[in-house]
Amino acid sequence: MAVPEKDLRLIRKEFENNDEINPERIRLGNRFVDDFIFEGHEAADIPINALRVIFNIVSIISNEQFRPEDRPKQLSLFDEEFETENNIFASLKIRNNKISPSGSSKQVVDAYEFLTKFKMSWYKSTNSKGKEIKTFGGLISIPSYDQRGYTTFLISSYWLKKLMVIPEYNYVLYNLVYNIRNNKHIIFAIWLAKLPENGAVLKLSTLNKKFGLKYKTSKDFCFKFLKPARISLNTFNTLSFNYKYRGDSIFIIPYLTKIILNNNLSQNTREQLESSEVYLENREKIAQRLSYIRKRYGLHENEMLQFSHQYRNVPQTRVLIEKAFHAFIRTARLKEIKSTEFQGKLFLNEIQEHIIQIYRRTKMGELLPNGYPIII
Repeated sequence: MAVPEKDLRLIRKEFENNDEINPERIRLGNRFVDDFIFEGHEAADIPINALRVIFNIVSIISNEQFRPEDRPKQLSLFDEEFETENNIFASLKIRNNKISPSGSSKQVVDAYEFLTKFKMSWYKSTNSKGKEIKTFGGLISIPSYDQRGYTTFLISSYWLKKLMVIPEYNYVLYNLVYNIRNNKHIIFAIWLAKLPENGAVLKLSTLNKKFGLKYKTSKDFCFKFLKPARISLNTFNTLSFNYKYRGDSIFIIPYLTKIILNNNLSQNTREQLESSEVYLENREKIAQRLSYIRKRYGLHENEMLQFSHQYRNVPQTRVLIEKAFHAFIRTARLKEIKSTEFQGKLFLNEIQEHIIQIYRRTKMGELLPNGYPIII
């Protein structure tokens, strides 16, 4: 009898964390966050114990995570190991008490069952040689007890790549999933880490849809959801937020908390977090530059969202945007066209095209020709 294709799983690597010291923070790649947690801009309602599984997966593979532009050879090694055949997996092992500190076997079983079924489907990716690779499953597959106190499971190459190859990422405190009991507050913290430092303005309907809520007024949303979430993050996170509302518009502005100064984070972690102040000192120049571009090229607020986020928060993308902008100006002059003839979306389309051209001339562009940043 033929074995169904989806059961032909090839295990190429085993991950196991033998170090009982928990990390202070983990790196969540933006591609994973966008595709797994916020697909279609809506947050999945992932239970707290399933979030603990995700955080521990990231902790275990943390030494293998990399930015492809920093380590392009590592990307080709990943392709050779995981993206040459269909249905290639890695094996991971997690101690059960990391998922349920209370020792509840039901909580452990429910967490793995959720992640096995959630987003179970066929996934396709294209490797560096242009070959299409297919993988079947959810984030994890066939969890099982291989020895007392542990659960072993498989993770597909498709999701492993999004967790391991992280051109853009944000730090999240590992202990959030143990200190905060409300899963939506943790998911909100992950989303907050992706906001530009000047914050965002969203409609009540957008926020309700994004976080699976049903508040009828902005006041209810702020005081019944945002207020308790802010208390949680003020207490347990390095990043919290202020909020206000006007009509059905809700303003959310992130800020660094004093937990940096008085908690028990290591000196190294504290220095890295405090070093972000150097960047914050430059935010006025960045804001002025964005304001100049917005006014000169007639960009509306909704057109600026993605462009502004990339420019403010990803230094390497900011450099790429500036190179693209100067190339755009040179091209316009050569054609004897005023650059300001390109307004709004037309301007962004021009900059995006120059970004693609410049990016594809880099070593990273040769390896991942479609890995350029999106600003529209």
